[in-house]
Amino acid sequence: MTQTLGRRTTRTRVVILAPDPVSRAGVASVLRFRGELEMVGLSALTDPSGARADVAVVVADRIDRETLGRVRAIRQAGARVVLLARDLDGVDPLETVDAGVSAMVRRVEASDERLTEAIRVAAAGDGSLPGDLVDHLLQQVGAERDPVEQREPVPAFTHRELRILRLLADGLSTLEIARELAYSERTIKAAVHAMTTRLGLRNRSHAVAFAVRKGLI
Repeated sequence: MTQTLGRRTTRTRVVILAPDPVSRAGVASVLRFRGELEMVGLSALTDPSGARADVAVVVADRIDRETLGRVRAIRQAGARVVLLARDLDGVDPLETVDAGVSAMVRRVEASDERLTEAIRVAAAGDGSLPGDLVDHLLQQVGAERDPVEQREPVPAFTHRELRILRLLADGLSTLEIARELAYSERTIKAAVHAMTTRLGLRNRSHAVAFAVRKGLI
């Protein structure tokens, strides 16, 4: 993620993984004028002696077992993952979140602004899903909840944390939540980070899934 160190600015290092050179070049051309991003090669995932990638943009026609296996390998290499897919119909959002996907974007919606925002969210350790997949995720984890699981102890949340979780479930960004609750965006980000760290969750999508499983929202 972009950070200022004195007068020096470090950019988010992004590696693009695509099934063919044309797709890779297309994504690179969309992002090439974004000054906050630095495009790096595949070695940034595999070479421990060099600068590592912060985020991997994985281009795929559809989200299948092979794609999710690639996601898991990338997460093990230390980079966060943005999935850029042509077709998200029939996607299991809970499975993708569990595999380690931070954000998903449909290729038809992948403007430079939308894709850069997904990369920024992923680099910050947060998560982002299209609105229809958030709805699917809520329905899915609600249906999977069983009486035994509901009887398990529920971690303690502050009133503010529960309000944030409910707004996350509604698909609001951290900036929108900050405006809604009259806090600074930094405070909301800190609260989300505290929740995910305390509970061992990966990002905001994982936090929403967890909260629904526990019957909190």
